Amino acid sequence: MKKTILNISLVAAMVLAGSQQVFAKEKASKEKTEFTEAEIQRFAEIEARIMEINAMDFSEMSRDEKKELRNEVKELNKESKTMRGSGLYISTGALIIILILLIILL
Repeated sequence: MKKTILNISLVAAMVLAGSQQVFAKEKASKEKTEFTEAEIQRFAEIEARIMEINAMDFSEMSRDEKKELRNEVKELNKESKTMRGSGLYISTGALIIILILLIILL
């Protein structure tokens, strides 16, 4: 009983404390990024190298060779992500809902 009352009071406090009116800035519509020929060519090279690594037979390789290939794949993936410029963004509302669900469930 105490736990449910505590959870309800915490949720109420969060709702009351976080109810500030915020206006979003007007921003330009998200434009589709266009890649140059050099970037497209580099993406193709990265993809070809990753496909080549995936096609290799790892059973005959030593531990160090496997580790080198793993590091190479990680570096190629990092490079392609930085070239794309993609990311994950969580809105404030979604973050509050996640926190509330965690409090209720735990």
